[in-house]
Amino acid sequence: MANELHHTVFKTTLGWIGIVASQAGLLAVTLPKNTRQQVTNSLGDQVKQAAFTPQAFCDLEQRFQQYYSGKKTIFTDELDYSHATAFQKQVWEVARIIPYGETRSYGWVAQQIGKPRAARAVGQALGKNPFLIIVPCHRVVASDGTLGGFGGGLEMKEKLLKLETIG
Repeated sequence: MANELHHTVFKTTLGWIGIVASQAGLLAVTLPKNTRQQVTNSLGDQVKQAAFTPQAFCDLEQRFQQYYSGKKTIFTDELDYSHATAFQKQVWEVARIIPYGETRSYGWVAQQIGKPRAARAVGQALGKNPFLIIVPCHRVVASDGTLGGFGGGLEMKEKLLKLETIG
């Protein structure tokens, strides 16, 4: 079945995370949550349509375990952009090139996609990023170096940035 979905939920040192994927690539990755149920809830309807197949994610789970343990980890996984706009895809692809342990501004991302006045729209696109950590939107900060926004909360953004500086 071409549209078959798979998912897994597992615990890391920072909490439970979940992943949903299609045949085309990853569809959603959560940030750490306190409980398995919170992860399932945050994945919404996608998880209800997906088969629980943890064996399909062994390598990715291992890399997340390394990442959340503070070890430098690279994520080059295929992403399923079928639910993204062309603009979101551009923004997310640029965010993926921000090196581990470094940050860039919303304005920098806007420049990279050829829309230098679109920093606010970049922030909105990053706020809809379903590929957390894989598309490292936490590495995008305000032009003055302050954290800016983050869907997972500023405390989590700060935690992720600190985690990457020790990796």
